[in-house]
Order: sequence, then structure tokens, then C-alpha cells
Amino acid sequence: MPVLEYLSGTLPQSVSREPKVVSYIDPIQDRRWNQFVDAHPRGCLFHSSAWLEALSRTYGYKPVAYTTSAAERSLKNGIVFCQVESWLTGRRLVSLPFSDHCEPLVDDGDDIHALAAILEEESKGGQWRYVEMRPLQPFEISPALPRATVPYTFHRLDLTPDLRTLFRNCHKDSTQRKVTRAEREGLKYREGTTEDFLEHFYRLLTITRKRHRRPPQPREWFENLIDRFGDALNIRIAFKGDEAVSALLTIRHKQTMYYKYGGSDRRFNHLGTMHLVMWRAIEEAKNSGLQYFDFGRTDAGQQGLITFKRRWGSVQSDLIYSRYGLSNKITHRFESSDSNWQARLANLVLAHMRPGFLSVVGRALYRHVG
Repeated sequence: MPVLEYLSGTLPQSVSREPKVVSYIDPIQDRRWNQFVDAHPRGCLFHSSAWLEALSRTYGYKPVAYTTSAAERSLKNGIVFCQVESWLTGRRLVSLPFSDHCEPLVDDGDDIHALAAILEEESKGGQWRYVEMRPLQPFEISPALPRATVPYTFHRLDLTPDLRTLFRNCHKDSTQRKVTRAEREGLKYREGTTEDFLEHFYRLLTITRKRHRRPPQPREWFENLIDRFGDALNIRIAFKGDEAVSALLTIRHKQTMYYKYGGSDRRFNHLGTMHLVMWRAIEEAKNSGLQYFDFGRTDAGQQGLITFKRRWGSVQSDLIYSRYGLSNKITHRFESSDSNWQARLANLVLAHMRPGFLSVVGRALYRHVG
């Protein structure tokens, strides 16, 4: 097994394993990282230094990537994490917080073995309360470590067909007709990232999160995303008259457009407001020559949202998060947190909070739960 070496008592600088050496880098500061992510076929939005820097700015997380590539060479592999250090929820290594999925960008079997070995050793050494992985494809650190999983669904739309076919592949009653109705009702579609657009979006996000008994993400998170992604990010809003009634936030990265956040005023949902902004986003992705539209993850219990995403003609697959730690009690809570009595009580309290106070709660809590 590898022997750990530490710098400043915090992170291992290198681990010798014949013939592999595992090192860590700062993926925000290391210029090789974005070049590597852009070139790797599984590199995505959530690996990008822009996403990692937004996480770091907003929540104080420290990104770190483990690799077997030497310092003077181009990167050939890497697994990126954020160090989450919280007095409330403990120290843990997560790949990645607030990210729908994050693949280990490793292809060689020896590299996989070396990187998995260092993660196993750190888990056993107690450096982290647990290590969490969110891969699209199965990736196991070690069968010797206690492991818990939680299932999600994942939806992605292939944009290869022409636009007319993409629309025809949508569910006729629940999707096509709602897009058509939104146009017939005279809803106006606009997009941008100015302060006004952010204000409309955040208001709709907040009332939607309240409806689902969840606090909204901090406003600073979206400000940092806009700052780091620039023109690749867009806020898309449907207006009924002068009133914003639904909104999406999308980010374009490589050959994929990612639908990341949305909100709506449900008084107008029957007009197809969310369907209008979603279709406009898909139209833009197709017309820009992109290959995929990523609908992101959905909790297994959110059947209505799963159905909504599937009816756009997207392909549904399983997305399994894994948590590794030495305590079976800790990993058990990973599986059952949505159904325990604390979660039910929190949902009851959040349902009766004013939207303004929900934002305060989100600002205070989100950094502890990433």
C-alpha cells in the first residue's frame, strides 16, 4: 500500500507506488487542467476551472485534483474533488459539491488502481470523514471500505436530429401542445445576464424552492457563475405582459448545453411557460451546433420532474452516488437522509418561512451540505 507524505499537515504531496506516483494539483491555478478537461472526451462543465472557482468563491471549498502525471508533463489523468471543511457536517472529500455528475478522468487501469489506492488510504487514515463520488459510469474506490449509495436519474437529449424531428420526438400532449399554447398566449421570451434578469430569475427560483420546501442557493452563487462563465451562461425568461413567470439558467460547455436551475410562478404554469423557455434553450443549442442538451440529475422520488424531462425525447439512465467511510452509521445516513425525522421537521419549518428569510437560511447552510 502507498505511504502518505504531507505538506503543512494538510494534504499529501506525493505517494510512491511502483511504478506510479500520485500527486495533487490545484485545478484552478494549474494551467494544464483546463487544457486536459477540454481534450478529454468525458471532461464536462463540472470539471472546468470556472465551475471550481465559483464553488470556491461562494462556499469556501478548496478544489484539488489527484493525478499520476508528472509536474513537468501534460496531464494524462485526474480525479477532481473539493475539500469540504465544516464544523457542522465534518471534513470530507466530495467530487463534486452541487454538481450533477463528475467523472473520474482516468482511462488506464494502472492509473485507476493507483488513484483509488490513495483515496482508500486517506479514508482509512481518518483524514476525511468520508469520500463521495458522483460518476456517470461505475467507479469503485475499494471493496474493503464501507460504501453506501443513493440513486438518481439522469436525462440527456441527443441533438443530432434536425430541429423538426427533435420537436416531433417530444410528447405530443404534454410538451408539443404546451409550447404551441405558450406561443399562442402571447408569452414573450427574453434572455440575458443583467441585474434585472438575475433579479427575475432569483425571485422565481426562491418561490419554487419554497414550494419544494428547500432554501434557495445563495444569490452570490449565481453572481459568481455569471462572472466566471460570461457569454456561455444565459438566463432565459418567459414574460406574461411585464411579469416574469418562468426562468431557466443554462451554461454551455464544449459540445453540451446544461440546464442547471429553473423556477416558475405556478399560477401561470398552465400556459406552458416553462415549456417555452426550455424549447428556446434546446433550439439555441441545436442551432449552435451542439451535440447534447443535459437535463441533469433528478431525485428518484421526483416522479413528476422525471416525467417532464423524459417527455422532451431525452434518454433516461441511472446515476449512482457513492460514499465511502469507515463508519457504517455515517454511510447509512447518506441513504436515508430524505426520510428521517429531522428532514421532515426541516421541511415543515421551511414551508412556512418567508422567501426573504429562506435566502438567509440558504446562505448560512449550503456551504455545510455540499
